[in-house]
Amino acid sequence: MDPIKPEALVEMRNLTFGYGERVVLDDISVTVPRGKVTALMGASGGGKTTLLRLIGGQNRAQSGAVLFDGQDVGALDRAALYAARRRMGMLFQFGALFADLSVFENVAFPLREHTDLSDTMIRDIVLMKLNAVGLRGARDLMPSDLSGGMVRRIALARAIALDPELVMYDEPFSGLDPISLGTAAQLIRQLNDSMGLTSIFVSHELEQTFAISDHVIILANGKIASQGTPAQVRVSTDPLVYQYVNGLSDGPVRFHYPGSSVEDDFAAPALSAAVAVGAGLRS
Repeated sequence: MDPIKPEALVEMRNLTFGYGERVVLDDISVTVPRGKVTALMGASGGGKTTLLRLIGGQNRAQSGAVLFDGQDVGALDRAALYAARRRMGMLFQFGALFADLSVFENVAFPLREHTDLSDTMIRDIVLMKLNAVGLRGARDLMPSDLSGGMVRRIALARAIALDPELVMYDEPFSGLDPISLGTAAQLIRQLNDSMGLTSIFVSHELEQTFAISDHVIILANGKIASQGTPAQVRVSTDPLVYQYVNGLSDGPVRFHYPGSSVEDDFAAPALSAAVAVGAGLRS
């Protein structure tokens, strides 16, 4: 009998991580539901990409644990970590395709590196993955021939080449025009459901993110500010979450950078000028 799989494919338990003296994630606990699309959102520098790196084992938690399918990623040895990574796919920000390889060879790369499949089998898999993202006809092009949206779709085909259980996306919508953005969002949702994946993606684009996500996590000040369904997050009464989801320029995140008062700043030069004029009259 197969072992019962945990409901959460990824789980963080009392996770703390930082760079030097700066704490980025402070004692957070969160679960990523298996088979669902989860969005990581929040202000820039809030630890979203860092969280992806912790799941993939590029960074190790300073305290607490990151679990992937019940395994503590930080406690895995090199062989076990590499085995876990083969069950993950990653779409990097702006695609990160190999510039000197064709579209076909970019998608074939993980298959050649991690399997002993024949060239015929690799060809069939690559064409199937390219067909899934609508770019089978672009297989002979070079990355320099592609638009930004096509680059992301090729990178997605590469990310799913090994049929992973988890796919992570680092800002897949960044810099895309509305058509390409809508296509990328639709692909994340469709591939997650048709392939039985679990998807985690970092995004700042509210409407498309809320439209395709089952679960949303908003990070702020090293903590989980809010999490739940898109509908639940939209009605959050937390002031910072309210400011974020409504795109307000002022709130807990201030429009004005902290400094002296307006009165002090404008009064000081006037006072200095008056003193200078007075000194000139006396001389």
